[in-house]
Amino acid sequence: MSLADLRGSLPEYAKDLRLNLDSVLTEGGAPGLTQKQIAVIALASAIASRYEPLTEAVAEEAAKHASAEELNGARAAAAIMGMNNVYYRFLHLVGDEEYSTLRAGLRMNVMANPGGDKIDFELASLAVSAINGCGKCLESHEKTLRKHGLSAQPIQSAVRIASVVHAVAVALEQAKAAG
Repeated sequence: MSLADLRGSLPEYAKDLRLNLDSVLTEGGAPGLTQKQIAVIALASAIASRYEPLTEAVAEEAAKHASAEELNGARAAAAIMGMNNVYYRFLHLVGDEEYSTLRAGLRMNVMANPGGDKIDFELASLAVSAINGCGKCLESHEKTLRKHGLSAQPIQSAVRIASVVHAVAVALEQAKAAG
């Protein structure tokens, strides 16, 4: 099923999501981001949202704007943040500083060489961290993006993409379950 088909299958109560999806997946609706960055962020967000039909449709659309290597960078961001968001959210929520002194012992080599552009990987990691609710990772990726010269606008755009893609996944899954 294409992204247009999925968009059209959103129930009437999710009309705002349909309109927002049309918007945030364009450069005009995601200020500060290129179409390639939008594609990478959308794919990582769809993977993190865990609704396979949406992931497949977003991947098909993303392939029009990003190379296979860049799309694998999005997949890498979703994968590594799936691990990091759980671990670092634990550190944050437990609040016991002793855990921060312990070695994490988790391999994260992909963060140094994500296969695509480092900024795109950071934007995708930020988006996935927003979906997964990890404040520590959000803070870290936002600071890294700012150090690389990004303003608030493209960072906000990345999180807006994540929020809409995630909400679309939730609505589509609910509509499927309701029959």
